Amino acid sequence: MAIEKCINTFAVDEIIFEEGSTGRELFVVLDGNVEIARLRDAGKTVIVTLGKGEFFGEMAVIDGSARSATAIAAAPDTRVMRINHARFVYLVSQQPAFALMIMDALSRRLRSSNDINFRAAANL
Repeated sequence: MAIEKCINTFAVDEIIFEEGSTGRELFVVLDGNVEIARLRDAGKTVIVTLGKGEFFGEMAVIDGSARSATAIAAAPDTRVMRINHARFVYLVSQQPAFALMIMDALSRRLRSSNDINFRAAANL
């Protein structure tokens, strides 16, 4: 598949994917920013803002479960590259450094989530 077919450009506030949707793709930010957020009646809660070189959607590409949050372009002309499940599996099998990078990011994100949950539990 030509690399150009894997790159999408989004305008500010354009949704890349929605919480609860299914998808077997990982995304890498090439330009701009992406907010990972939870959308509720009360509004938008931004979990993290990602920039160039950072990735998102890794949980769904790994386990095929529904998206846990919504990804929203947060800058004009935000460009992302989609990596489908087959390409992801290939990269992990052929590039150990890629697999380690994914594991490192997952570990950091889990630690951050744990910290938030522990603080919230302590305040109950």
